[in-house]
Amino acid sequence: MSCKLAIEINNSIMARCTAPVNGHRSASARANCPACGGYSSYRGYSDYSSSYSRSYGSTRSSSGNSSSGKTKARWSSPTSIVLYTPSEIRTLTPIRENVEKRIELPDLRDVFLCHAWDDRKESAKQLHDLLEEKGITVWFSEKDVLLGSSLLREIDKGLAKSRVGIVLVTPSFLKRIKGEGIADKELSALLARDLLVPIVHETTYDELREVSPLLGSRSGLSTKEDSLTDIANKLFELVSVEE
Repeated sequence: MSCKLAIEINNSIMARCTAPVNGHRSASARANCPACGGYSSYRGYSDYSSSYSRSYGSTRSSSGNSSSGKTKARWSSPTSIVLYTPSEIRTLTPIRENVEKRIELPDLRDVFLCHAWDDRKESAKQLHDLLEEKGITVWFSEKDVLLGSSLLREIDKGLAKSRVGIVLVTPSFLKRIKGEGIADKELSALLARDLLVPIVHETTYDELREVSPLLGSRSGLSTKEDSLTDIANKLFELVSVEE
């Protein structure tokens, strides 16, 4: 067979390709195509590119979706874009329920912020400012807690006058509570009130559990997962209740 004849036959076969009809969306569709069925062992660059794009694109979309498994909270507004992990939802739900129960109590701050003294001008101040920028009233040691007071006693007093208590857990905080010691009975009573949210910053829950197993047993929020700004947004939603 001459080269010219082979080309003419090949062109004739390709003209009858059923791709516009069947789309070659499966191996059987390609096999049944009179033009392509006999050439199943060979695919052009565009076929490989299309297949690769579908396969790789699907994998990338699945693995690259950072919000996978996250959802809005029950208390989120319809327009909210804040997303929570299932663990955060479980942790914050009973606290939110207590917030809703305490909404009628007078003269309550929205948040009591507990932190180490060394953090008062850095991470604690940053979180405090982010919360106040959103209109959240904050019980903050720089303004409201007397120096030299017992840490847990001030937490307890602050919680009594606040809807939610936040403990900013940092390396400095761990050193402080390790040095002073923690009364298990007092901390257990605090945690049982479902008003306390640990926020782990520049450390881990494992390190917290080594110092305070009771406080470390309570899940909360972490700057490993969210920025302080994101955490402030979650706390804003947590304490915002329409009266």
